[in-house]
Amino acid sequence: MQVFCYSFKMSAKMKMLLAVIVLALLVEANAQSGRFMKQFAQGSADMLRAYRDMREANWKNSDKYFHARGNYDAASRGAGGRVAAAVISNTWEGIQRARGRHAEDSEADQIANRWGRNGGDPNRFRPKGLPSKY
Repeated sequence: MQVFCYSFKMSAKMKMLLAVIVLALLVEANAQSGRFMKQFAQGSADMLRAYRDMREANWKNSDKYFHARGNYDAASRGAGGRVAAAVISNTWEGIQRARGRHAEDSEADQIANRWGRNGGDPNRFRPKGLPSKY
């Protein structure tokens, strides 16, 4: 069996160009990762704010609005926020189902979650009379 070995000679300029390209790709990948994590953290904070507002408002039939709003705000941060919204929403609904909540209620919340996460106006779910503060 014969093995062919190709040698590729690169000039110093080509090596430098290749090194610069690799470095640029590494820097961009790191920047993207950092940006994603920042968006994830901000999106998580948006979800927490919506939950706290829902608890503070204590307004009848407002939970779908706050679900949609939290997901909308988080997703508007970018890909990281969208992932945070999905992870938090899906985890919370899973916990609720495990606690014995009806699947229909959970699915109604998930519809509001997806609506907001996909850029839908949360006011679609806003109950009449909810203070404008929210």
